[in-house]
Amino acid sequence: RGQSGADLWCCRVSGSGKSTISAGVERVLHQQGRFTIRLDGDNLRTGLNANLSFSDEDRLENIRRTAELAKILAQNGVIVLCSLITPRGIHRDLARGIIGEDFAEVYVKASFAACEARDVKGLYAKAAKGEVAHFTGKDSSFEEPQHADLTVDTERLSVEDAVFEVLEFL
Repeated sequence: RGQSGADLWCCRVSGSGKSTISAGVERVLHQQGRFTIRLDGDNLRTGLNANLSFSDEDRLENIRRTAELAKILAQNGVIVLCSLITPRGIHRDLARGIIGEDFAEVYVKASFAACEARDVKGLYAKAAKGEVAHFTGKDSSFEEPQHADLTVDTERLSVEDAVFEVLEFL
């Protein structure tokens, strides 16, 4: 393939910009002839992880399965763009431990208020009505990463600038 594999693990709550940034990075890398795959938490939960809830135990299993898949792909030269909430340090440590040296943690920084205002999927409105159980940021906490490899502040940066920062890091 003429490239080395990598796993960029983008984390933060819904609406922070994880998937948008990953899609932008993927688009640029494809234009450069790079082979990439996006593993998005929403898509994974409709297939590979469809049998998992949002309980603490199932969140851990969701991360474990995704990390195992991302590891295999990176070992085969694929640039993997993971977009998962990954709410706790223990979850991110698990992913880092499974994936190893190809892992890079990208903290997509945005306040809960900014994410709620964006409410791209209508999840915040549903959570406010009590229609979403274990909603991260409301019913379930998100621990900010203490040692992310890259922090991308989506309240400060445009999508294009955020994508550029990730590409520069990569």
